[in-house]
Amino acid sequence: MRVVRFHAPGDVRIEDAPEPSPGPGDVKIRVRACSTCGTDVKILNFGHHHIVPPRVMGHEIAGEVVETGADVSGWAPGDRVQVIAAIPCGQCAECRRGRMTVCPNQVSMGYHFDGGFAEYMIVPPNVLAVDGLNRIPHGLSFAEASVAEPLACVLNGQNLASVGEGDDVVVMGSGPIGCLHVRLARARGAARVFLVDLNRERLDLAANLVHPDAAICAGPGPDAAKPSSAPGSAYGSETDVVDAVLKLTEGRGADVVITAAAAGAAQEQAVQMAARQGRISFFGGLPKDKPVIALDSNLVHYRELTIVGANGSSPQHNKEALRLIAEGAVPVADLITHRLPLQDALDAFGIVARGEAIKVTVEP
Repeated sequence: MRVVRFHAPGDVRIEDAPEPSPGPGDVKIRVRACSTCGTDVKILNFGHHHIVPPRVMGHEIAGEVVETGADVSGWAPGDRVQVIAAIPCGQCAECRRGRMTVCPNQVSMGYHFDGGFAEYMIVPPNVLAVDGLNRIPHGLSFAEASVAEPLACVLNGQNLASVGEGDDVVVMGSGPIGCLHVRLARARGAARVFLVDLNRERLDLAANLVHPDAAICAGPGPDAAKPSSAPGSAYGSETDVVDAVLKLTEGRGADVVITAAAAGAAQEQAVQMAARQGRISFFGGLPKDKPVIALDSNLVHYRELTIVGANGSSPQHNKEALRLIAEGAVPVADLITHRLPLQDALDAFGIVARGEAIKVTVEP
């Protein structure tokens, strides 16, 4: 079979590998869709400290069962399934308290175990032990089901930030995660959702799909200053993002600000544009060489702001994400702008790196 395998930073190969056989506690699946994300590009370029090469990449996985181990029950060939990416241990103090997203013993598909950029893969017992193999609802495509994993992460972030009815929400970053944040905020009853990005083309691409109430381009360059073709209010590159949000909210600021971008400046601006008793989600992690920001703690103090992190998702978040997609509360089919075969996976990474797509799905 063919796989996409990481060997070293800058060295990812599409190559032949033996088709795997399940052990007693394993489930073997035929991968039907494995979506890409920015993390795959980071692994391609820099590797990851949890990856010991060679390793088959891919963690946004959907497929169908082809074989089960002797000790596995409840699954049969032909079952359509989605696989969690982050696998908690289920046994530690955090897991026992229901805090599976911060399990210190967490392992991951595509990192500690071979992932979904392959024709076939093994779902290890670790996944089954925490109920992390999920049935895909009837009528939902494999490609849509593969987007349940990033939506599960978004769901965790919005739960922690208490996004709800009547909120004005700012989403900073218009990549696939930002688009999912816009859609989920709407599903949760947000009054208005504003989308911010540095890149005018990427912002327009996203805004024409998810239709924010305003699209704010804060990026440098002459193209960013042009009027947006996206629906809603549009702001060019000369725009002060904080000022724009304050004007849109009649001076109050946003009830929730979500930084779905790996930028310290976005986190600093988020604090400045938050309304009194606003909630701020530091959803996107910062580069490891630039993890420190300037924080006006008086704004946090006097406005009674809440700042929360968000790290991955739990098995339960994945189940909820599948339900939201299947019920149409959070549509994702139109966010999959590119579908490529396995042999073009490296092209998929390039498309993601250049910001030319919303979601790119590899279909072995």
